[in-house]
Amino acid sequence: MRDYYAREFHHGHCPHGLAKKHDGCEPPGHARRWEVGERLPADVVRYDLPRSLTVEIGVPPPGYQYVRVAGDVLMIATGTGMIVDAINDLGQN
Repeated sequence: MRDYYAREFHHGHCPHGLAKKHDGCEPPGHARRWEVGERLPADVVRYDLPRSLTVEIGVPPPGYQYVRVAGDVLMIATGTGMIVDAINDLGQN
């Protein structure tokens, strides 16, 4: 996953929700508003992962989905929105 986003950042492409700043892509100026083991707040903007990345890393288990929130990728329970796993700061070198 980090390789996929590193390639995108290297080519100057910032995913939706991130802005090109300095030498990378950064979320708008707000603090992280989520924690593993908690529900993802309803007002947090989330994006689906690119299909090619989902295929590359493997489809999530039934009842779960991958989403990107700013520079983080989360696995959440589909029904409850509970965050069960996370990869933080994909845009950081």
